[in-house]
Amino acid sequence: MKKYIIAAVALVIGLTLFSGCASIHTWPDHERSVENKMVTIQEKIGDGLKTGAITLDMSQMYLRTLKTIRADYVELRDKKVSQGKWNNLHARLDVLEEEINRALAKTAKIEEPRNSDRIVTLQQRINDGRISGRLPPPDEEVFQARLDTIRRNYLRMTEEGRSATIDERKDISLQLDSLTTDLNKFR
Repeated sequence: MKKYIIAAVALVIGLTLFSGCASIHTWPDHERSVENKMVTIQEKIGDGLKTGAITLDMSQMYLRTLKTIRADYVELRDKKVSQGKWNNLHARLDVLEEEINRALAKTAKIEEPRNSDRIVTLQQRINDGRISGRLPPPDEEVFQARLDTIRRNYLRMTEEGRSATIDERKDISLQLDSLTTDLNKFR
């Protein structure tokens, strides 16, 4: 049974490799936001499997659904398509995430925010700063590049089914702390 759980966790992490994260620096916002959601969902599946909140069968079902959505995402990526198609992907990811959240809620416990949640939050802050004009374009580009680098490093930690070490997770957390502190100067 333990081998199956480890294999399923490795599969969740391995899917990260096929998400096309190598071109993350040049992604438009709609592609980046879909990728952020997929990463968050993968992490939730893995966490739920590790804690026992999600069974092996449930994780495989969620992963199949995510794989289908990811295939549709790959078809849309780097193409000019209507916003409706991106909205459809977001809606499908939201439904999947809600199903996972319901499963996780059964064994919810208080934890620090995961690095993936912090990455998504910082991305939203950068986007909001750019839209509102609080972030001058040169600073916004620097912050975006820093966040993209952190995101890529975070995804590399888990490539080939490898679990990130505590030190690696702390390093990412410290980088996110530094970026947060710098972004706070533009409130």
